[in-house]
Amino acid sequence: MKWLEITVDTTDEGADIVSARLSMLGVNEVSIVQGHEEVERIMQSAVKFWDYADDAAVNMQPAVKAYIAMLPENEGMAERIEQSMNELREMQPELGMDLGTLKVTSREVDEEDWANNWKAYFKPIKIGDKLLVCPTWEETEDEGARAVLRIDPGMAFGTGAHHTTRMCLELMEKHLKGGELIADIGCGSGILSASALLMGAKEAVALDIDPVAAKIAAETAELNGIDLTRYTVYTGDILSDKQIRTAVLRRTYDIVLANIVANVIIALAPMVPYMMHEGSHFIASGIIDDRLDEVVAALEANGLKVNEIREGEDWRALEATKA
Repeated sequence: MKWLEITVDTTDEGADIVSARLSMLGVNEVSIVQGHEEVERIMQSAVKFWDYADDAAVNMQPAVKAYIAMLPENEGMAERIEQSMNELREMQPELGMDLGTLKVTSREVDEEDWANNWKAYFKPIKIGDKLLVCPTWEETEDEGARAVLRIDPGMAFGTGAHHTTRMCLELMEKHLKGGELIADIGCGSGILSASALLMGAKEAVALDIDPVAAKIAAETAELNGIDLTRYTVYTGDILSDKQIRTAVLRRTYDIVLANIVANVIIALAPMVPYMMHEGSHFIASGIIDDRLDEVVAALEANGLKVNEIREGEDWRALEATKA
């Protein structure tokens, strides 16, 4: 079936009003595209979102996308939406808020496009000197010294393409010599801990507050032939769940990974030293640039020394050891 995708340019504040206006026309198949400010707000304030704000989202124009089946009974709907947005534009002064341009554009899409066309944009990604992240449907030539991590980005939160994940992997590779015990806090798709095991780590413990993420992390490990006796995945919040905290803190780790957000890293800071021994490395990423000083201050206040900071556009990653 063919669908008409109608995009209404708006603001983060105006998205709900535009959606309501579309609903009045009987159009309920919509998706909201959030802009830079809203993505940044989510990244800084909501602990369950990590490694999901990609470069496209960070620079996106806020919009509402409506999907209308191209059937005879829907003929003329695009024109009705255009008229409705013109009316809404005239109402802006009364509403007292910026709704953006309310510009309406449309294009035809196939149902198949939604499910498969994005695959064309995800190709094998070389990260550092030792890792190749490869979608499950792509064939790879012998990469020699590179470990190959196969991942299905359709079911995962992180693919390695974004700066936050890439910098974390590069820092991990730098300090991974073989035989390490890894902790992956906020594991998402499991890309960090699974990659560590493929590159020579002995064992990994992964944790995520989202049960779906924890399930996907275990599936990522199985997909890559990782023996699950070497990979333990917990579901829970290490900050508030005493049982989870006890399970994770019963050992110390050679490398502790936290590709999350600044607020969570700051909250974790008092706990991190108890997960480390002398010579351990703490690697954190997902830090918006203007929160970096706060993160560094929190780590230093808890006995850690920041040795390296990496930059990727608006994002920062760091490596620290016990002072």
